[in-house]
Parts: sequence; structure tokens; C-alpha cells
Amino acid sequence: MSYAVDFGTVSTVGLESSPVADALAGLRANEARYFKNKYGHTFTVEPASEAQSTIAWVHRILEEERGLVISSPPLEATAFQVENIRMAYVFYENGLSINVMYTIDDGGKRAVGFKLSDGMDVPEELGSFKFARQKSKLAGTIRGSYFVIKNEY
Repeated sequence: MSYAVDFGTVSTVGLESSPVADALAGLRANEARYFKNKYGHTFTVEPASEAQSTIAWVHRILEEERGLVISSPPLEATAFQVENIRMAYVFYENGLSINVMYTIDDGGKRAVGFKLSDGMDVPEELGSFKFARQKSKLAGTIRGSYFVIKNEY
């Protein structure tokens, strides 16, 4: 069952099995607030079991672009389009959030972003990335990194 993320009242619905559920819920709410304010889009997530095609697309990009395989199980995912940008998010049990921003137009920006919930360690598979810190009222300290997508998906 899908869940519209409410950034006014942060909830751990769907994320309860994460050891950093509160921080991950704040991170998810932070993303929901961004898309609502910038695009008027309601950020709605589905359980991983119902979002297999989205998760497979994100995992394929990670594997083919950088040889990355995420060891933590995915809890939730979402895919949507705002303007000419295809977006996908996967939220993992360890507190990791991965997003793919894929501009549909040729020559547009395409990237994979990683965000670490407050209180989680950098996953071993992402150890080669440098993470910048950003403060969020909803999520505490978010550590983020990214890489540019070179191929077409």
C-alpha cells in the first residue's frame, strides 16, 4: 500500500525495521518537503515488495555505472516525473537513501545521489565517496554524495 509522506508530522511508517528509523523518516520527510515546495508534487512511497521495477532500475544503474551492490535491504521506493526529470528514490533499512535524477532530454543532467541518515555509518560499498554535510530541521545532519550518470537507461 502506498504512503503519502507528510513532512508536517514525521512518521516512521514503513521504516520501523531500520535501526535509525526516526532519522530515516526525517530524511524521507525532507525529500517530501522539497518536492512539494519546488514542484507541488506529493511524495508517495511504496513498500519495496510493490516497487520492484523501480528498485531494479536504480540497482542496474549502480551496478553498470560503478559496480556498486547495496547490501542493505530496501524498505521503500518511489518513482515519478516532475517537469522533464524522471526521479526514483530507494530507502534502505540501514538508513541509506539513494535517488536517481534522470533528465529525459538529451544532454540533460543525470546523476545518482546518496544520503546517509543521522547516526548511521558509511556503508562499506560507499567507502570511496566523500560525503558533504547539510543540516535539516526534519532530518538532523544529512551526509550526501553523488556521481554523474554517463550511460543511458
